[in-house]
Amino acid sequence: MGEAWGAPLVLLYLLALRALVQVSHRQLLSPPARGEEREGYLDNITAIGPRTVGSPENEVHTVNYLLEQIKAIESESTDAHKIFVDIQRPTGSFSIDFLGGFTSYYANITNVVVKLEPRGGAEHAVLSNCHFDSVPNTPGASDDAVSCSVMLEILYTLSKSSEPLQHAVIFLFNGAEENILQASHGFITQHEWAKSIRAFINLEAAGVGGKELVFQTGPENPWLVQAYVFAAKHPFASVVAQEIFQSGIIPADTDFRIYRDFGNVPGIDLAFIENGYIYHTKYDTSDRILTDSIQRAGDNILAVLKYLATSDMLAKSFEYRHGNVVFFDVLGLFVLAYPARIGTIMNYVIAAIAFLYLGKKVLQPKNRAINNLKKFFAAFGLMLLSWISTLVTVLIVAVFISLIGRSLSWYTHFYVSVFLYGSAAVVKLILVHTLAKKFYYKNTNDQYLGDVFFDASLMVWSVVLAMITRIGLCSAFICTLWVAFPLLTKLMTHEEFRQKGATMKFVVMYMLGMFVPYLYMMYLSWTVFEMFTPIMGRSGSEIPPDVVLAGFIVASTMILSSYFINFIYLVKSTKTTLITLTTVFVVTLILVCSGIFFPYSSDAANPKPKRVFLQHANRRFHDLDGNLVKSDSGIWINGFDYNGISHITPLVPEINDTIRTPCEERAPFCGLPWILPVHFMFRKNWYLPASEIFPASPIHFKVLTKELTPWNSLRLSFEVSGPSHMSLYIRPHEGSALSTWSLGDGTPVASVGGDYFVFYSRGLQASPWHFWIELTKFDYCDHTKLVVSILKPVSFDAQHEHESVIAHLYQIVSDMKVQFVYDAIIILTINLCY
Repeated sequence: MGEAWGAPLVLLYLLALRALVQVSHRQLLSPPARGEEREGYLDNITAIGPRTVGSPENEVHTVNYLLEQIKAIESESTDAHKIFVDIQRPTGSFSIDFLGGFTSYYANITNVVVKLEPRGGAEHAVLSNCHFDSVPNTPGASDDAVSCSVMLEILYTLSKSSEPLQHAVIFLFNGAEENILQASHGFITQHEWAKSIRAFINLEAAGVGGKELVFQTGPENPWLVQAYVFAAKHPFASVVAQEIFQSGIIPADTDFRIYRDFGNVPGIDLAFIENGYIYHTKYDTSDRILTDSIQRAGDNILAVLKYLATSDMLAKSFEYRHGNVVFFDVLGLFVLAYPARIGTIMNYVIAAIAFLYLGKKVLQPKNRAINNLKKFFAAFGLMLLSWISTLVTVLIVAVFISLIGRSLSWYTHFYVSVFLYGSAAVVKLILVHTLAKKFYYKNTNDQYLGDVFFDASLMVWSVVLAMITRIGLCSAFICTLWVAFPLLTKLMTHEEFRQKGATMKFVVMYMLGMFVPYLYMMYLSWTVFEMFTPIMGRSGSEIPPDVVLAGFIVASTMILSSYFINFIYLVKSTKTTLITLTTVFVVTLILVCSGIFFPYSSDAANPKPKRVFLQHANRRFHDLDGNLVKSDSGIWINGFDYNGISHITPLVPEINDTIRTPCEERAPFCGLPWILPVHFMFRKNWYLPASEIFPASPIHFKVLTKELTPWNSLRLSFEVSGPSHMSLYIRPHEGSALSTWSLGDGTPVASVGGDYFVFYSRGLQASPWHFWIELTKFDYCDHTKLVVSILKPVSFDAQHEHESVIAHLYQIVSDMKVQFVYDAIIILTINLCY
């Protein structure tokens, strides 16, 4: 095989696959013009502005708008259905294993619940869930106003149908998802309609528009996946996404967890994943969500809801809870799904066939079996060595880029990472095998080497297939593709290769045989990159994003090169390829080091902003006798990516490493107003001194009673009133322990470091918060330090001596298109002794 045509042919093959993947990912619809109702729903909800829990925008204006639209829909419904509407304002608490331990308390938050059922009534129901609240400083079009708009349209469509449903459909417009999933908990644990729910569909977002991905199902209940497979008109689903999300790699969670864990209800979780750069920013506006994205989501969700609401299995859903299911879409055209137990059998059978094929080939003829085994395992070891050395080399480059302060140079220009890390990975792979061919295999037949390295690749994937199947991951189906199709390809091309070697006909036959696994791997890889690249801009100050992305690219390179490594031994030379790729790598490295690729973009059409979180905080530290030992006020600054504030310091000199926030180790959570600073993601903080802030709703914290219990413990009860968001931190003093409390299920859940964190939020007109804790009593007077931080959106009006610096900071940050949130924090320390 000549390098002059071999290398370009492989490149064109991969580019053609990439083009097909691009077409598939952009495979949206061309529907009629956007309907008036749908346009009105989304635009009108986002026009209300940011909808944080406890604000009039969330608790009053959005609720009133939803009620008006539901009433209008009800007036046009047919006689085949009945519509019931309920406003729920629950109060409750729960604990989840989130950020290392997290307890949530909510009071008088708001849910708008609509039930559509047959005229004769229904015993069972399917739930559709969206949330209308948003994080501060964003109109929340994709997260999650568009889903609520789609649900209104679905409600309208179903209510207008003359075809009666078999089961009820409950539409939950929940008003407190961004507050750590509070509203869904209030509904599923307290609302009377929740008892009838047998399945749910949760509508979420991790990006803005595009195709909505089914990234969680179950638990178990394969009939739910089958419902999606049968009903969805434009499927996009992957069990790989499910296993990645549930592994905890992505720092997020959805209402799916609440319905699964507290309601014991199976469901489907789906989300928009495109353009996550502007997720949770002020750029998340309705005009950025394409009509065909909304149409796709509406078609799919309507079809699946209608299917479930007329399904005989819904009423007996618990009887169908048996095992997991393997599911994945094929280029968005259709979904393949089968029980995981069938997949396990199929995986082991295919792995066994591959092992038998390799064993028979290596061990024949018998008089050369030992020599064949040595050569086979030498190729196997060389392949693993090439992968390890490639990974180490590329990670060294990524660490170097991080150390010189050029992280995220690819954030706005993704292909920079491909040219930098991808070219380095391919060069190292080719170089290792070229050197092996020249010095280790210098007198060995090229045709034999090509054959043995193909078999080595097949062996690697067969071993991986058996191992992943043994672990129990449904994602093992990918390895099945990488064993079955190459094995068939080898059998198909064996005669041509044996007789004529690496001819053009052989190469074409070979690439056609590899078409399915390579196309699917490119499709899956691009989906992963589309999700994870924006996440690197909000992954915290401790995770080097270049190292993570470089690792992804190396993994993709190793996988995609698996069955092309043998081509290195079939070509006469790799010199031109190595020189070309090395040149690409060196030029890209120089450009990246020069800083020409600025990470962020304020392009109005396609912004990729830097995220910085600002909070104006007052802090007061007391000793155990109640004496004030330290007091300060300032702007607490957290950079949401690895670059921290390095791009801000040149413009605002006051913001530099001289104001790094020290950890007050004797105070809970370092004496800072988040649970996150002690979390591994956010250890770098900055604190710019500023004047004291005076919240409009100050906290009132009272110790109501101290009661010594018969079992030698102390019960302390409290009353707290204040703003809509508060955080309670508890650290029992040495010699005491927090044994029980009135929150959650009564069992305290410790956070990182053994402290306790409680997040509180309320709607309007909530009663004061009452709770109690119980401490075990030891041999001496125990102390418990409680730190309460109050988060309250505020505005600044140029009254303070540091206002010029603060105003300058805000202006610069705004000019850089940096998203930020104003919050005021008060910290109180209370000495409690008995």
